[in-house]
Amino acid sequence: MPDIDDLDKPADEWCRHCIVGRGCSIYLDRPQLCRDFLCRWMLDDGLGDEWDPLKSHMMVYGQGQQITILADPDRTDLWRHEPYMSQLKNWAASAAPTGGYVIVFWRDEVVKI
Repeated sequence: MPDIDDLDKPADEWCRHCIVGRGCSIYLDRPQLCRDFLCRWMLDDGLGDEWDPLKSHMMVYGQGQQITILADPDRTDLWRHEPYMSQLKNWAASAAPTGGYVIVFWRDEVVKI
């Protein structure tokens, strides 16, 4: 989970505005940074329900040539298992010819796929 200065939210901690099972309690008044965030699961019709952040325990988003995965530090390393790892490898292979890559942040690990 990312660090969000506008909300005084440190990395790897839940936002104080997140209500379990309901979502963001300030959704209508959320900061611009939150409004601008584009989750790949919501943008890519090719990703199945297994990529729903509530199921995968991952946030996936693009930053230029990079695909970033923020894996929930409180969960096992789901991203290393199927169906996730094969998709991460496919994304990395597709991005590589143009200098792109996939990077996973999980606990204290930073892994380039």
